[in-house]
Amino acid sequence: MAADRLYLDHAATTPMLAEAKAAMIEGLERWANPSSPHGDGRAARAALEDARRRIAGALGWDGHVIFTSGASEAIAIGLTRAKAKCVLTSPVEHDAVLRVTPLAERMAVDANGIVDTASLPPGLVEGRSSPILAIQHVNNETGVIQPLDRIGRDTGLLFVDCAQSAGKLPLPDADMIAISAHKFGGPPGMGALLIRDLALLEPSGGQEQGYRAGTENLPGILAMAAALEARGDWLPAARQLRARLDAGIEGAGGQVIARNASRIASIASYRMPGLSARAQLIQFDLAGISVSAGSACSSGSLKTSHVLRAMDYDETAAGEVVRVSFGPTTGEADIDRFLMQWTAMAERARS
Repeated sequence: MAADRLYLDHAATTPMLAEAKAAMIEGLERWANPSSPHGDGRAARAALEDARRRIAGALGWDGHVIFTSGASEAIAIGLTRAKAKCVLTSPVEHDAVLRVTPLAERMAVDANGIVDTASLPPGLVEGRSSPILAIQHVNNETGVIQPLDRIGRDTGLLFVDCAQSAGKLPLPDADMIAISAHKFGGPPGMGALLIRDLALLEPSGGQEQGYRAGTENLPGILAMAAALEARGDWLPAARQLRARLDAGIEGAGGQVIARNASRIASIASYRMPGLSARAQLIQFDLAGISVSAGSACSSGSLKTSHVLRAMDYDETAAGEVVRVSFGPTTGEADIDRFLMQWTAMAERARS
């Protein structure tokens, strides 16, 4: 990446930490298959299981850890191979959830994107065996934090997409959790499904205790463990940066999405009335600033955000929103540079 570019798209992916890079290099030297019965394979297996314990410990998780290629695969395993056949979810979930739950019941959300469990039709859960509630911890577009502690566990099993919160916020009390390493300084293509009870899933055979086939990515697993152990608490500083950015955007005539909701400090979305997100992204990119619109997994098409539409923004307003996301190295100078560009663009749009 060019030295003069400003990267404010950490929710899409954030640079690998130095500790994770070093651990990955170490893992490349352990090239034996962890499933092989010989001495080299057993050494690789020992390193893998040690990393599994370290990851659980770093996250404060006392259940099982199934390694996957990322949060999307963890979501697919958890929601398609669960023995419970009924899934309840919301319209503001990541595409990875919506793709594998096309026929699931959708709970309503309010103007901030907060799930309303009372919106479930009366009697929906009655007579069904342990339905799964699939809810994001932190929304990947708006940064809104779902109040999972207020969502009744008596409704069923709780599956939480923690791709944007793992390594930043404490894990919620849930039955299954999906995480992604490249969101907290680990390598891309590496994630995990955290699960309390393996009996919740139908086994598929292969590796990972019979719940995920394929040779384990030992270098990636070691790098993920190192990233979790090396992460620092940079969210308080990010909270100050976002407050500075929120105030600057509003002062320049913009709108802060979900302004009054509880939001993670590392993600914010802003609407620039009168200028499409597509036009904004082009101008920001020409100015050397990397931001996004919607989810990085679907932003190549720049479709109208289903999250914002569910929050009752019309198509025009939803199409004027960009996402800004911070990382550990983001500083005040970065915020000021973005604000200068944003303000100039907004003035041109008004004129």
